[in-house]
Amino acid sequence: MSTITVLAKIVAKEENRAFVKEELLKLVTGSRTEAGCINYNCLQDNEDANTFIMYENWKDAEALTLHAETPHYVGFKKAVQESLAELSVHKMTTIS
Repeated sequence: MSTITVLAKIVAKEENRAFVKEELLKLVTGSRTEAGCINYNCLQDNEDANTFIMYENWKDAEALTLHAETPHYVGFKKAVQESLAELSVHKMTTIS
């Protein structure tokens, strides 16, 4: 099975930036403990502090599926749903 890389772009509404950042950091802590997690990093844009990129690598598609069912992931999505201006998630496989 192939490693799955996830790149997620999360843009917080200006007034919710601190809250979204706090929730993202909680998500990172929980996600890094998962058996199938290779790495789970949160980056904040240097020019637009409302923009965050999640860079994740998972052992396989099953590990990513299990991640989406964890209480910390489900809780994160519920907590921030009204606080985001944008969310896009790209699941990718290395080809070279």
